Amino acid sequence: MTTPPNVPMKFAPPEVLEAKADNLPIVALESTIITHGMPFPQNVETARLVEATVRENGGAVPATMAVIDGTLHIGLTGAELDSLGGQAKNVAKLSRADFAACIAAGGTGGATTVAATMIAARLAGGIEVFATGGIGGGVHRGGAESSFDISADLSELAQTAVTVVAAGGAKAILDIPKTLEVLETSGVPVITFGQDDFPAFWSQSSGLPSPLRMDEPLEIAKTHRMRAAMGGLPGGAAHCESDPPRRSRNPPPRDPGPPGDRRRPGRGRGAGHRGETGHALPAGPYFPRHRRRIAQGQYRAGEEQCGPGGANCGATDRNVLISRNFHTSSPLP
Repeated sequence: MTTPPNVPMKFAPPEVLEAKADNLPIVALESTIITHGMPFPQNVETARLVEATVRENGGAVPATMAVIDGTLHIGLTGAELDSLGGQAKNVAKLSRADFAACIAAGGTGGATTVAATMIAARLAGGIEVFATGGIGGGVHRGGAESSFDISADLSELAQTAVTVVAAGGAKAILDIPKTLEVLETSGVPVITFGQDDFPAFWSQSSGLPSPLRMDEPLEIAKTHRMRAAMGGLPGGAAHCESDPPRRSRNPPPRDPGPPGDRRRPGRGRGAGHRGETGHALPAGPYFPRHRRRIAQGQYRAGEEQCGPGGANCGATDRNVLISRNFHTSSPLP
């Protein structure tokens, strides 16, 4: 795909543009981990670690996506990472619905979610793999069947041909069974690498079987290629990888709900316990605010180890291999 001429776009570090010109593997990275996931300076340190891991594990090139001064940045310089992580104020958390509006309005800062990062990778052209520490947007707990509080990340997976490597699977705060059902209905391949169970962020197993299991990166790359060959099937794939040495084998802890909620824990009341859904109280920001109370800090440890830090690094290790297979000049065997 060629870069759309009317979209303000900047390939910030020279290595990204050079890799694109030379058809070298590029791994997309989101920027919400910098602006909304961790405090400064841990956020910037983690972002640098993730980018370094992409480079070291096979020589791919990282491209962290963000909107700065109304321009879509495909990759960030060190100074831009520092600015976005420590100095930028009121940075918007962008998804499909507000991505174009932020650019058109000359937004001073916009961090990309899973959906926006996939769109950015498509617009950049030639970026087919995206690493993240876990699918943070899915079907939210607390009556999604009546509230329709379902993340745009899932619909993006159904229409944008980018393979998303989520090292932690889906975050345990989501309604994971319903999330998997929506992905299946949308025709999104959900592939777990090297294990039969679907992971749940910090936990190696969610207690649910994975829809698909593959044991070699080449299998995943061939699946991506075959979807394109079959008349251009829309959408990408969710490749979920667990990192057993870092993860608990126990099922995820139950969410006790917000302070003052005396009802039984584990009912998924969470962010939507008072009927607040969508932009009123997204589950993402709710999760970090209350994670210290959840299971005596286990979620806190999980976020530091699985995502966005350790999980992104775990994802990029496999991501580089997949990305290289995507860019092989000769046909895949």
